[in-house]
Formats: sequence, structure tokens, C-alpha cells
Amino acid sequence: MSAAIGKYNYIAVKPRFEDGFRISYSTTEITNKIEDIRQPIIREALKLVGINDGLEIVSIADVPGRSGLGGSSSYAVGVLNALHVYRRDHVTRENLAEEACQIEIDRLREPIGKQDQYVAAFGGINSYEISQDGRVRVHAVRISRHAEAELESNILLFYTGITRDASRILGRIKTDEENQDSRVIEAMHRIKEIGYEIRDALVSEDLSRFGELLDVHWQTKRKLCSDVSSGRIDALYGAGKLNGAIGGKIMGAGGGGFLMFYANSGEKRRLREVMTREGLKEVRFRFDYEGSKVLLNL
Repeated sequence: MSAAIGKYNYIAVKPRFEDGFRISYSTTEITNKIEDIRQPIIREALKLVGINDGLEIVSIADVPGRSGLGGSSSYAVGVLNALHVYRRDHVTRENLAEEACQIEIDRLREPIGKQDQYVAAFGGINSYEISQDGRVRVHAVRISRHAEAELESNILLFYTGITRDASRILGRIKTDEENQDSRVIEAMHRIKEIGYEIRDALVSEDLSRFGELLDVHWQTKRKLCSDVSSGRIDALYGAGKLNGAIGGKIMGAGGGGFLMFYANSGEKRRLREVMTREGLKEVRFRFDYEGSKVLLNL
């Protein structure tokens, strides 16, 4: 179960007057060969789409990387979308998601799953059923506009300021899975069950139950790896639960990034005050229902 939110990577692609490539993100690269591009997603996306023309590719983001909000996959989907539009290709949302998976999982060997790419490509509030052969079925979760607005309003996101290496955490979990660690396998099965329970809670518009399941999910997720949480994160989560949150979790792999809480309307002010005193920055958001999109095509 995932919802896309209106925090974006913005990708600008244009022909370069000079030969070669100028790639600008947190740093700027200028090179004549695709193979020499250090930004791995852009390098592999250019190869996959089959572009050899000199290009300038500039990107900026609404939220920091390594924060658990799927920024890497959002970046991959956005870069691929921009390059396909540049080539005047028509690609489906599924194609964009699968190409992003091919880059991140198959080519770059990141120890991740296929959910973030689909969330960025499709947008909306969806359940994703992933078969053992890798096929993904996307199901929109239909709830009333009132329930959507309440859900959006009652989910609070706070940036902890703690950055972490998701690949290291996920790599440890993947190794434990492959070694058939019973503790990890049982936790993963339970997390899958919680996904179905969260879907049912949303469909029935039992949002308090959704909040309770977030807490169950977090307690289960902490069993996957000792690096998922920390003393600081546990203290912040405990403070949230004591001050109005029904449940919550660290987003993404864990270890840092964004802390998400669900709280009913009358409790949100107290929760915000406590997190502000702890030095956390709240990030307000709206749900996004379109997925990756073209803002301007000249």
C-alpha cells in the first residue's frame, strides 16, 4: 500500500550547443562520453533510451535524498519520462516504472523492491501486488473524497535531519532473507499481511484503524534489522505516541529521514508542538494523483 505525495524531482532536458553532456544536480558534470557520467541513474537512462546526442540535464528536488520518500526511484522515473518525451516516444506508466526498475535493480544492483518506481509513475493511492516472477498489478483504492481529505490532513511528516545509507540497511535485510533467517522471514510475511489489513481499513474508511496498523507495522519493521531504528528515533516515536499519535513509522528503509505519524484532528496541534521542540521540521503535503508528468514541452 502506497500513496504518492506532491513532492517532486524536476528534470529539465535540452539539446546542448556544444558536444557532449552537461549534467547538473548537487554537482555539475561535463563530459563527452555517456560512460564517463558519474550520476548512475542518468548514465544508465541515456543508455537504455538510446540517446547519444549532446544534452543538458538539470535536476532539482523538493526534499532531500536519502530520506525514505522514494526520491531515487522518483528521480529515475522522471529522468526516463523526460528523455522519452525528448525523443517523442510514447511510453505507458507501466513502461516507465519497469524501465526504472531495470535501471535500479538490474543494472545498478540496488537491493530494493519495485514499489517506489510504480508509485512515482502512477501516482494516487494504490495497492501493488507483486508476483514472484516480478509482474506488478496496480489496484486503485477507492475511498470517498471526504475520507481522502481526512487521511491527507491527519498524516503528518517530520524530517528528522538524520541521513542514512538505505542500500546498506536493505542489503543486510536481503542477505538475511537469502540466508532464510526465520526472524526476518516471519517479519516480512507479517508486513505483507499488514498491507492487506491497511487496504481493508482504507476501503472501509476506518482511518483510526489505519493509524493503529501503522504502529503494528513499525513494531514489525524494527525486527528486520537493528539499523532500522535507533535510540533517537525510538525516543521521537515514543514522544509522538504520548502526544496524540495513534501510530507512525520511519519512512523507507529506516534509520533516519522522515518520521510519519497518523493523529486525529484534535491531537495534531500537540503532536506538532512536541516535534518542533525536538527540532524536527514538518513538511506539509498533498496527495498526487497523476504520477510523473510533463510540465512544459517546447
